Amino acid sequence: MVALERLRADHADALPAFERENRGYFARSVPDRGDAYCTESGFAARHQALLAEQEAGVCHFHVVLDEEGNLIGRVNLVDVEDGSAELGYRVGERAAGRGVATAAVGELCRVAATAYGLPSLTAVTTLDNPASMTWKHDTAPAARPHGNPSPPTQTHPNPLVPHQTAPGSTPRGVRSDCAQKI
Repeated sequence: MVALERLRADHADALPAFERENRGYFARSVPDRGDAYCTESGFAARHQALLAEQEAGVCHFHVVLDEEGNLIGRVNLVDVEDGSAELGYRVGERAAGRGVATAAVGELCRVAATAYGLPSLTAVTTLDNPASMTWKHDTAPAARPHGNPSPPTQTHPNPLVPHQTAPGSTPRGVRSDCAQKI
């Protein structure tokens, strides 16, 4: 079982340790945040900026904790606007493959709908991240191409599908609309 905690100032020690420990692992599937991010001063400034964004209500950041209270992941809602937000997450290497992302995303979807009043979430991932393309969530309908009200013909409980882009452009990743049942 995992627990979510809303990002707080007292996470300032555990969070950079988690990021440094998993930097190489994360860089295999998402762009690296750079050396400055991993310095004590760089991370402190970024942490304060995240807390300010959260206070302003434009983002909701959370840490994911295991049964012993160790930080094993992050799950966030960014670009909060008009009842929707973009969902992003990362799970540390030692916790990967154990259902942590599925549990954390499911819990965040419930929190988003009940505590933050966000009935619609969108998740985006890169095309080379198959694990993130297959997360499941009990309250989310099957994914559909962004902007297309028709349900897909796929049978996976919540697959991510190619994001539709302007004609002639290349998709940057995949997207899933995660409408909540409130």
